[in-house]
Amino acid sequence: MKSFIKNKNFGKVILLLVVAVTLQSCFVAKDYVRPEIEETETLYRTENLQSDSLSIAEVSWKELFTDQKLQQYIEEGLENNMDVRIAIQQMIAAEAYAKQGKAGYLPTVSVGPNYTRQEFSENSQFGSIFSGGLDTYDVTANLSWEADIWGKIRSNKRATQASYLQSVAGHQAVKTQLIASITNTYYSLLALDAQLEVAKETIATRESSVETIKALKDAGQVTQVAVDQDIAQYNNAKALQVDIELAIFKAENTLGILLGRAGEHFERTSLDDQKFDQELKLGVPASLLSNRPDVMAAEYGLIKSFELTNVAKSNLYPSLKLTASGGFQSVELDKLLNANSLFATIVGGLTQPLLNNRSLKTQREVAIAQQEQSLLAFKKTLLVAGNEVSNALFSYESETKKFEFRKNEVEALRIAEANSEELLKNGYANYLDLLTARQSALSAELNIIDSKLQQLVSVVDLYEALGGGWR
Repeated sequence: MKSFIKNKNFGKVILLLVVAVTLQSCFVAKDYVRPEIEETETLYRTENLQSDSLSIAEVSWKELFTDQKLQQYIEEGLENNMDVRIAIQQMIAAEAYAKQGKAGYLPTVSVGPNYTRQEFSENSQFGSIFSGGLDTYDVTANLSWEADIWGKIRSNKRATQASYLQSVAGHQAVKTQLIASITNTYYSLLALDAQLEVAKETIATRESSVETIKALKDAGQVTQVAVDQDIAQYNNAKALQVDIELAIFKAENTLGILLGRAGEHFERTSLDDQKFDQELKLGVPASLLSNRPDVMAAEYGLIKSFELTNVAKSNLYPSLKLTASGGFQSVELDKLLNANSLFATIVGGLTQPLLNNRSLKTQREVAIAQQEQSLLAFKKTLLVAGNEVSNALFSYESETKKFEFRKNEVEALRIAEANSEELLKNGYANYLDLLTARQSALSAELNIIDSKLQQLVSVVDLYEALGGGWR
């Protein structure tokens, strides 16, 4: 009879398990589908929208930036930069949560020995039987398992996976930004080197010019005012040199921070050595969804919110839980591991939440609102990405045109300066003409260097805007 009862109870447990497994196929959680974004095709504001799906973002930074010194600094930055290392630690933490999410289907199990001492009242039911108290020894294992009837565990697993992938995309975004920052800082140093060279040449020219003007004064061709103005221009050039050297010092310190070390003098090539062999292809706007790390991170954030909304909705439905405990229990320690000390308890229950201070309904409403926030953030990130691509492309085209104008300006002003100086020596021009020509020529030479720098920076910005660098 006792064996029949045990078999009957065991059959009920098996039946309950079969029902639980069967109900697992009855999901209410929805699958994520990428939302339709109507503005995708018009993200780039350009008259020459390419139909080619290839994008410069798919080109390795080593192929785009061919300067060997620059490549060394980028590699060092990717290895040692503090922001990159922080992002890696964030990835490790997110990966740990993702592993925990995958383990949601598994039961929780605990086991351990226990000792219990009970003192009974003499007037109680057990006190009349046991005098003084009762010692109990046990070694108990506890098991708890919840059937994923509505897909709550699955959605939670997907949410943690999306969170991990979001951290991976965040790490990629940091790498993209770092490569752009190192490159732009390096190019700025090259431009400052070129401007410093112009300043030094100007100082040498104006130093000899002071002697020439003094000689012209002695000859009665110019006044003391001309001498004083020439000396002033000489000192102005010297002050310009100090400003440029200060800017170089600060830029080298900035590069040091990007490389994860203290600032120092960094070996570098020249501005004229910089060129790009790769064609600047934009690709179709939709490629931003797979190329831009911040856009990918925003979508993973949307997926995470979507799955957490599934979890919040699933919490409103009944949950099927199975708990079990078993082990050895005895009032005598020496008989604890005896076969007669074995015990087992299995409990299966279907629980429907009813009154919970509205917490579950609030969780659902908050989750839906947060999902809508994530959707809007995703759309905004995509719009910002398209805007950055448009700005970088237009900037490159503008700087390319402007560079030609600047070059023509420098050539004209150099001729004007030489002619003014020659006319002054022969008494056919006043010193003010030469003064103006010199100052204009110096400004134009500095501007053409800046224009060249902006060309390079706009290419880097375009590469970053399209999502290049992290591959």
